[in-house]
Amino acid sequence: MHPETIEKIVGQAREIAATVVAAEAEAVDREAHWPEKSIHALLAAGLGGLMVPREHGGLGQGLFGLARVCEALGKECASTAICFGMHGVGTAVIAAKATPDQVERYLVPIGRGEHLTTLALSEPGSGVHFYLPQCQLRTVSPERFQLDGAKTFVTNGSHADSYVISTVAASGDATPGQMSCVMVPAGAPGIEWGGPWQGFGMRGNDSRQMALHAVPVPRGDLLGQEGDQTWYVFEVVTPNFLMAMAGTYLGVAGAALALATEHLSKRGYSHSGALLGQQPVVQHRLGSLWAELEKTRRLVYYAAEQGDAGGEEALQLLMSAKAEVADCAVKLTNEAMTLMGGIAYRENSKLTRLLREARAAHVMSPTTDLLRLWTGRALLGQPLLVD
Repeated sequence: MHPETIEKIVGQAREIAATVVAAEAEAVDREAHWPEKSIHALLAAGLGGLMVPREHGGLGQGLFGLARVCEALGKECASTAICFGMHGVGTAVIAAKATPDQVERYLVPIGRGEHLTTLALSEPGSGVHFYLPQCQLRTVSPERFQLDGAKTFVTNGSHADSYVISTVAASGDATPGQMSCVMVPAGAPGIEWGGPWQGFGMRGNDSRQMALHAVPVPRGDLLGQEGDQTWYVFEVVTPNFLMAMAGTYLGVAGAALALATEHLSKRGYSHSGALLGQQPVVQHRLGSLWAELEKTRRLVYYAAEQGDAGGEEALQLLMSAKAEVADCAVKLTNEAMTLMGGIAYRENSKLTRLLREARAAHVMSPTTDLLRLWTGRALLGQPLLVD
């Protein structure tokens, strides 16, 4: 880890967040449109290669860098943060066992800021069990597979240049959990997109349904080996996804606290001239919220560092971090609303957007309940996945 490099990267992300992302955030939410300007600004600045190894032209960052950048973006626009985060997770999955051909076709263009990728794991009816896909990968020749099925909640929708798609392993005797991941380029024949995402929150992520009808997949676009994706799920997909989510919602929580602090520092009573921030009960409540955010941030950072270092308890830390961030984001946005009073209830205020976006933290799979279940099983030495 190179602290000076990470801080430079985070500084770039903050600058883009404070300018391009912040300027677009309100319209992204109001119009439910994909944050094109923000994403392209991040790619143009070289941040698209965040998770690409240095030897392939990227920034060579891991979980810690992903969490920090998503936090910086999430403070201004959670939709932008999740769109960028899913690009980062997809990149990490490609890089984990990339062949020389995959390096040239995917990682090098990603590192140059010329290619946007994303994940397509969730399916209609799979619920939280994203690791048990039903999409079918069938061998049609020694050089080619055929892919059939459907994906849902595909962040970045039809805007990505490629998709990391999970499937049942092509082997005829594949058992549950023996999944494979393949790369599918945008525009591949047989892809059909559902309607635009119209959500309560995270309204700009363009999270669409993706139908796959006899999509041809060259064998060279298989990631790793057939059926080894259980390794990918817990060694690559889950850790990176958890840190992208955790960073995003840390940003949401931090933005809510900043809004409340600014309001309480300036708002006063007309009859006395006293500021709200001079009231002991307000000071106490604000101090408690600051502590809640800061201890959660420290857990996320430590979990990411341990994950990057391969620490023995890294998986439990990563799972707990995302669960705790979900609680923190919902609590801070809700409490900020209360502290700011009636002015916070203005239609389309930033705080109402933050409140709506924070609520999604609990249901983003792995959900809070599932993460705490898995953490308990890990602590007891029991298998995380039970038939």
